[in-house]
Amino acid sequence: MKRREFIQSSALLGAAMFAMPSVLQAAKGKSPVGLQLYTLRDVINSDVKGILRKVSEYGYKELETYGYRDGKLFGMSAKEFSTYVKSLGMKVTSGHYGTDLVQKGWEQACADAKAMGQKYVVVPWMNKEFYSSLDALKKTCDMFNKAGEVANKHGLRMGYHNHAFEFEQVEGKVIFDAMLEYLNPKAVSMEMDIYWVVRAGQDPIKYFEKYPGRFEQWHVKDMDKSDKDKNADVGTGSIDFKAIFAKAKVAGMKHYYIEQESYPGAPIDSVANSIKTLRTII
Repeated sequence: MKRREFIQSSALLGAAMFAMPSVLQAAKGKSPVGLQLYTLRDVINSDVKGILRKVSEYGYKELETYGYRDGKLFGMSAKEFSTYVKSLGMKVTSGHYGTDLVQKGWEQACADAKAMGQKYVVVPWMNKEFYSSLDALKKTCDMFNKAGEVANKHGLRMGYHNHAFEFEQVEGKVIFDAMLEYLNPKAVSMEMDIYWVVRAGQDPIKYFEKYPGRFEQWHVKDMDKSDKDKNADVGTGSIDFKAIFAKAKVAGMKHYYIEQESYPGAPIDSVANSIKTLRTII
């Protein structure tokens, strides 16, 4: 399945609360850990509420969704989904939306996102037609800027999520660099997928330093040590997340989400292992 088809607990809290694994887990980190639910795409629809319950038990506090369509997520209305997530002590902070929704249905998508309490609405993919030339890319960025203004009107921030192709060149210019030039920072933020930046042979930290404050959301996804095309559970691969998180302020990072597209075992086990290991790193 391809994507296109589709972030201190107080010391005054009672001792009983600190006995809960999820609270203990969250209290150890500097900020709440998020999960992009695409990680669980192969299993979540078989038991949406059960899977979400497990995610909350592992210590995740923020969720990023995918697959929104006609006011629904995972077979539930946006309101029902959000209410259930909140009942588990989590919240939906971001969601992924296709370019088709940006072109038609964006107002309603933003209205539903706001009603769920989201802060971000993110486009995670664009087909070749949207960046086949610099002129096409400029028009695409103009479209995103206008969509970002609509999102702002609803009290949201729009974002764009990268893969590796954005680091290819079009007419002698790196697509990602051109987007950072064409996109209005007031309208569109960047959600950096760290794995895909590294897979493209680039250094995330250099981008943070060159474009400070632009990368408000991250996808924390590790790279297998022996096969660069595979993901590893976060903290067990080859990406130096300690160094990357040390630059979070420079990047402008406000939320981050663990995500995997391939797994050494069962997806739900990777979700459990990744948050546990990440907390020992940051």
